[in-house]
Amino acid sequence: MNRYWNRIFCAVVLGFCLLAGGAQAAQFGNAQHAIKDDDGDTVANFDLSADLLARLAKLPAQVPVGNPQGDVTLLQFYDLNCPYCRLAAADVDTLLKDDNKLKLVFVPYPVLSVQSVQGALIEMGAAKMLTPEQYLEFHRRIYASRGVIDGPKVLAVAAGMGLDTNKLAGLSNTETMLNLLRANADFGTTANLAATPAYVIGGVAILGHPGLKPLQAVVRSMRSCGNVVC
Repeated sequence: MNRYWNRIFCAVVLGFCLLAGGAQAAQFGNAQHAIKDDDGDTVANFDLSADLLARLAKLPAQVPVGNPQGDVTLLQFYDLNCPYCRLAAADVDTLLKDDNKLKLVFVPYPVLSVQSVQGALIEMGAAKMLTPEQYLEFHRRIYASRGVIDGPKVLAVAAGMGLDTNKLAGLSNTETMLNLLRANADFGTTANLAATPAYVIGGVAILGHPGLKPLQAVVRSMRSCGNVVC
């Protein structure tokens, strides 16, 4: 397994680090909507162009959970080794549990480290083997682990759920899967998603985690008036 990780990931370190640097260096868009976080501060957000939204709709490395026919769709771009994503996970879980009309879409955005790329590849392989409900539990268990999250750690979580890890590694160890993650990272950089987690809802990108109640308020506004803030 060590040979597997070394062969695949040493070859892609530079590409993903360059994408990560682009994402971190991108400028936050001026706030276009009065979205407040738990402390009452305005959260950086901006409208995505029609071209970017069309491109987002075609990104194949997305994992929908929750209500597949939901009346509101919320996308979360995340990196498994982003501490804010880990903190946000409980809020996102509660949001989904409390709202049976919400469609949540996880979009892996592994731009912080090679370990993040490793973990994301295994996640995407697992998405092909799990139901949405099982995948959500898989996602929860990954974040419940301590320390840096990498490929072997995510494989261990998969093993704990009874998945065939040899099959899973085979599904994940492909250039096609790697290209899917490259497409996500490239989109995020182009769209100036300069913080993780980042959310997209109603054509608006929200940078950073505003908190559970602010996210709930955004979802309510989408239902009420079709905008993130009414």
